[in-house]
Amino acid sequence: MVNMPPKITPGKNDADNEKKDDKGSKDNKALAKIAEPNKWNKAIKKVKNTRRASVRRGSTQKDDPFLQRFTVTAREIDDYLHDFSEIFTLTFWKKLVINPANPPYYWWSFIVTCAVMYNLIIVITRGCFYDKLQVRDIVHYWFIPDYLFDFIYIFDMYMISRVGFLEQGLLCRNVRTLTKRYLKSWKFIIDLVCIFPFDILYFFVGYNAFLRVNKCLKVWRLREFFNLAETHTNYPNLLRVANLILIIIIIIHWNCCLYFALSRYLGFGSDGWTYPDVTDPNFSSFWKQYVFCFYWSTLTLTTIGDTAYPEKTLSFIYCITCSLIGVLIFATIFGNVGALINEMDAARNDFQHKVDSVKRYMEVRQVTGPIQERVVKWFDYTWNNKESVDDSKNLEHLPEKLRAEICIHVHLKTLRQVKIFSDCEPGVLVELVLKLKLQVFSPGDYVCRKGDIGKEMYIIKKGKLEVCSEDGKVVFVTLEEGATFGEISILNLPGNKTGNRRTASVRSVGFSDLFCLSKTDLLDALREYPEARKSLTEIGKNILRKDNLLDEEAARREERRQQNLDKKIELIADAVDDLQKVVNKLIDKVSTKDTEGTPGSQETTPPVTEETKSTTTEDKGVKPSTNSKKSITKVHGKDSSTKETTE
Repeated sequence: MVNMPPKITPGKNDADNEKKDDKGSKDNKALAKIAEPNKWNKAIKKVKNTRRASVRRGSTQKDDPFLQRFTVTAREIDDYLHDFSEIFTLTFWKKLVINPANPPYYWWSFIVTCAVMYNLIIVITRGCFYDKLQVRDIVHYWFIPDYLFDFIYIFDMYMISRVGFLEQGLLCRNVRTLTKRYLKSWKFIIDLVCIFPFDILYFFVGYNAFLRVNKCLKVWRLREFFNLAETHTNYPNLLRVANLILIIIIIIHWNCCLYFALSRYLGFGSDGWTYPDVTDPNFSSFWKQYVFCFYWSTLTLTTIGDTAYPEKTLSFIYCITCSLIGVLIFATIFGNVGALINEMDAARNDFQHKVDSVKRYMEVRQVTGPIQERVVKWFDYTWNNKESVDDSKNLEHLPEKLRAEICIHVHLKTLRQVKIFSDCEPGVLVELVLKLKLQVFSPGDYVCRKGDIGKEMYIIKKGKLEVCSEDGKVVFVTLEEGATFGEISILNLPGNKTGNRRTASVRSVGFSDLFCLSKTDLLDALREYPEARKSLTEIGKNILRKDNLLDEEAARREERRQQNLDKKIELIADAVDDLQKVVNKLIDKVSTKDTEGTPGSQETTPPVTEETKSTTTEDKGVKPSTNSKKSITKVHGKDSSTKETTE
């Protein structure tokens, strides 16, 4: 007998407790229901924030105010920002248009590439090694990846039908136009063949992997992805090498599988050329069979040889075909690999060529000792610190505004610390940045000496410089990154007691990288920006006042002279304009008179009155005198009431 626990009847207190528990459970459920949407809202907000933060490619930080102020080109903003919840709505998928230049399409292409690679490798392997990979115990496991990648193929057709294209510089967003364009293209025909369900024939012929060989026709998507990847990656040469290696592996893999299938047809172990007998335990496992065939395929396609000679006609034909493929395709591929490797080292080879030419020159001119060591150290520093890159040469194909913004991005850290550029107009910064030239100075090199004529100003990008006396023994101040010097000598400041000569010597402590701006480039840039020139002039005057090197009277005299000269120039310009207007009026009058007095016009005879008729009839045959002619002309020139004639 088993002792049962005593039956306990719930009392009043227990009932109250149960009610409280029910209320508590209800409250907890209500709180849980309230908390669940809060959790989802938080998750959605996080997704929104991360999406908005990654709208621009590669931008994970907030916009720099200094950079935003001097931005001269439009920021690339995502065409449309969608909330995370919109993805689960039907309207989102109806109106979806994909920009092929955006990262989402690039990553989707990567997913499709994985599906294509799966079919290129697995289908042929399962078809040739069917006795190991297509048995009933294993074949059901292949259905999951097969139909998963088939779904990716089908969904990719939808995505391609929504890929926009540029029309008159704008992205076409008409869904109907995009769909019609895809349906009329050759891509749609290939995609349609790829998704055709030949798998239905499984019910009639059994599980045969070759029924899925149509999935391998989507190789055009593979090439499109690598073209996109070359533009998105920072290492295009490395990607090209990886692409070629992948193509080589795929070709060797297919040849490996075909060799095993041909050996099966001719009979395993029937001769020395075919694969050995699979009943042998040493050659019965799948990995042994695959590795053996892959090794044979590699030796054959690379034309290395060292394989058994064929003995049958079909074997000879197959070996000849493989040799031709190896000679034609692999010669091209290996040639491209060699060119890519040389291109990867092109910058180093070009730099080494410059080093060798300088060394050769020093050897011919017999320059030895410490100078040659300094030259070698300078080259080592410039290469190790990537200062040998010529910005103007690499960016010459870009538009001027975009080139200027890239230079601002590259030199942002230095330009932000320069006080001259903090308050200047964006146009001035664009003009100056494109004219900056990088110079590298070795330890102990003098950038300038006291008394030299100033032709350049300098901005310190990296390193330290000492402002010292003429003999170099006394150091006045040490300049660091972002400091500028030399601008006073090239601004032509009126009242400068030193003229355009350097007021101190500047020496490099270690290796120093300086931006150099010549006098002509600075004046050309400031010619169109008078306000910026005034601000730079005031900064220079304040520096001269601190050092007591500014002659105030001479400065005011020069300013007045400049103002008077400007007024005179304006008066002369106004007078020239007035004179030009008068000349134009005279030219118009002369041209109108010339048109009225052309040779084709007939002279008008004066009207004949009754008196003149009588005189002419009385004195017929007598020539009128000159006085009478004058009187006649006078009569006709006056009013009709005062006509008189004289004989």
